[in-house]
Amino acid sequence: MRYFCNMNAIYLDNAATTALRPEVVDVMTKVLSEQFGNPSSTHSFGRTSKSLLEQCRKNIAKHFNVSAAEIVFTSGGTEADNLALRSSVRDLGVTEIITTKIEHHAVLHTAEQLQNEYNVDLKYVELDDLGFINYQHLESLLKASKKAVVSLMHINNEIGNILDIERVAKLCKSYNALFHTDSVQSVGHYTTDLKAIPIDFLAASAHKFHGPKGVGFCFIRKESGLKPLIFGGEQERGYRAGTEGLHNIVGMDKALEMAYTNLDTEKAQVSALKTYFVEQLNLKLPECHFNGASACMTTATYTLINVALPVTAEKAAMLQFQLDLKGIACSKGSACQSGSTTGSHVLKEVSTVQILKRPSIRFSLSIYNKKADIDYVINTLVEFTSSS
Repeated sequence: MRYFCNMNAIYLDNAATTALRPEVVDVMTKVLSEQFGNPSSTHSFGRTSKSLLEQCRKNIAKHFNVSAAEIVFTSGGTEADNLALRSSVRDLGVTEIITTKIEHHAVLHTAEQLQNEYNVDLKYVELDDLGFINYQHLESLLKASKKAVVSLMHINNEIGNILDIERVAKLCKSYNALFHTDSVQSVGHYTTDLKAIPIDFLAASAHKFHGPKGVGFCFIRKESGLKPLIFGGEQERGYRAGTEGLHNIVGMDKALEMAYTNLDTEKAQVSALKTYFVEQLNLKLPECHFNGASACMTTATYTLINVALPVTAEKAAMLQFQLDLKGIACSKGSACQSGSTTGSHVLKEVSTVQILKRPSIRFSLSIYNKKADIDYVINTLVEFTSSS
């Protein structure tokens, strides 16, 4: 069953946001209509809401093998990224930020702002031609650093490359550096044992795994010393002031529960769609080029591909518009940069000049897609490119 604004549309922009599961809508509606008490109030209405809030925290913590006290609810991944990075510099004595030039702008722009405000050193790890980090270069940067925070995303939101976060975490640990990872594209799609992997801070956002927008969480390792970004009341154990949006948190809890309960089945379903999509693109459009490692099923996420199409420069600007007219929702990259005219900062780092002249499209999949959707998209792309 589809849950789209346009019931006839084919939605392939799930890296930007996902449709709510109907079960998530049900639990959120129930909370909105019945559980309106402020979790900070001491009367029965407040206590009932507080109990539900803390149960959600415990549930979410179990998925990552951590204590409930290490889960702090936020408005989403961007706030979680800002909380971890800003407090690391402001409160934990960090003098150097190590990242890459293909991170989400929630990290890149925050790092640049902290460089301006606190004069921290900002260094970038070298990348190979597919966009994977050079681990030897990362180690050399860590060796030369005094007090650093390393911020590297688990799965790149544009090209899908998967970072070996366990290797990075252990490397950071060996040099007494903090490690923050934006896991917005991996939470709900991959499991992460935070007891086994020494990550200090992790960011997640509910709307990437069929939960509501406007809510996420930040994993903060015990006794990290992190201080709040938002001041006011003592909500979230003092890490994040402001009355919690209980309905959103309950929705996130339900979405995450369903994502991990059904992970094997749904991963197989979406993986099969991606495999078929890649096969058909290679068969019908052999001149296409997959950006980064996005065509791979092991070194990139099973949820997306990013492909440069063999289209003339004159028609390139019209491609996404034409796809939209055909009822196909996709993107050129991060939805957060949809108004930008400068192109993808990720593709600029991993693509050749010739590939950058082509239009690149990110197609991202979910459990609500079908094989027929892929066939329709392939036929539309073939029709468009053949008329170039």
